[in-house]
Amino acid sequence: MVLHRPGEALQLEDVPTPEPGADQVLLHVHACGVCRTDLHIVDGELPPHKQPVIPGHQIVGTVVETGSNVSTLERGQRVGVPWLAWTDGTCDYCTSGRENLCDRAKFTGYDVDGGFAEYAVADARYCFPIPDGYPDDHAAPLLCAGLIGYRSLRFTGDAHRLGIYGFGAAAHIVTQVARWQGREVYAFTRAGDDAAQDFARELGAVWAGAADVDAPEPLDAAIIFAPAGELVVRALRAVRKGGTVVCGGIHMSDIPAFSYDLLWGERVVRSVANLTRDDGLQFLEIAARVPVETVVQKFPLAHANEALTALRTGTAHGALVLTP
Repeated sequence: MVLHRPGEALQLEDVPTPEPGADQVLLHVHACGVCRTDLHIVDGELPPHKQPVIPGHQIVGTVVETGSNVSTLERGQRVGVPWLAWTDGTCDYCTSGRENLCDRAKFTGYDVDGGFAEYAVADARYCFPIPDGYPDDHAAPLLCAGLIGYRSLRFTGDAHRLGIYGFGAAAHIVTQVARWQGREVYAFTRAGDDAAQDFARELGAVWAGAADVDAPEPLDAAIIFAPAGELVVRALRAVRKGGTVVCGGIHMSDIPAFSYDLLWGERVVRSVANLTRDDGLQFLEIAARVPVETVVQKFPLAHANEALTALRTGTAHGALVLTP
């Protein structure tokens, strides 16, 4: 499914099977999650990079061919590919454990073709073994919704009362990890979205309500997954002194002006950018121990535009996954 220009529908096309470079592997794609970042790319909310491009960065597939320099992966091995596709490995960020901030980084389904296809190539360094016990479609959301959610959760420190704004794919995974860690989760959804609020309670949230309603208790931290800048202000009002507000998305609408007293008291607002390989290895190990159970809605590959519409309109339940 090919994106030729932002703002247009994806087109189903036959394209040549890609060939792996020396440091890459060729994957037979079994499933690929549909992420809000894919939607930002398709809708033009992120500036276009590669055109045309095959989106998709939550890839689960089997290695069918390895490049001449690859010794860490074998044919027949099942792996997952995340958003971060390549880094230079030599810059200050890469050599200090912050490869997620590499200025030359390339991203799956944005700078290089992704997983909305039957085959994809990937840098062997950024392929993660998938834990046993996860079917392909249920493993796919772990590779972005799970990984970015986990990195966001890490930045909340030891917060006990945790608010989550926007209850979609990432939130339903983070809630399970947070509850496993012994935290209380307070879920904030679109006004009137009773289904999302019920879903949050089923996963163990102690409270669920609309994002424009005050939390019943002061929060220690909050994570914002919805791309709405006004939620930063609401979250700052909800967290107690010393609390942290983590913005977990790659794109967000403008944050409205707010009075300094909302930030005062050593409150912190921070963003989360991409992921590191350590994040991937740590989270996938934790996901298997919890164990995280992903709720997925499957679409055939050719129906990718329908999946994106479900995400765009807020009618998606859990995580959306394409299967070739």
